[in-house]
Amino acid sequence: MAGKFELYEDKSGDFRFRLKAGNGEVIATSQGYKSKASALNGIESVRKNADAAVVEVENS
Repeated sequence: MAGKFELYEDKSGDFRFRLKAGNGEVIATSQGYKSKASALNGIESVRKNADAAVVEVENS
């Protein structure tokens, strides 16, 4: 099963989204957005950019 985005309104009235893996585990959470439309734009940005994202590993 593919992952899914969940859009919700938090206690302070901001809109947020979380990305859940197919097994239901939360793998990403967003910042708060003042409008639902802005949160939906954030989801679309993640969808567009994640596929081409490069993994950078910093040495500790």
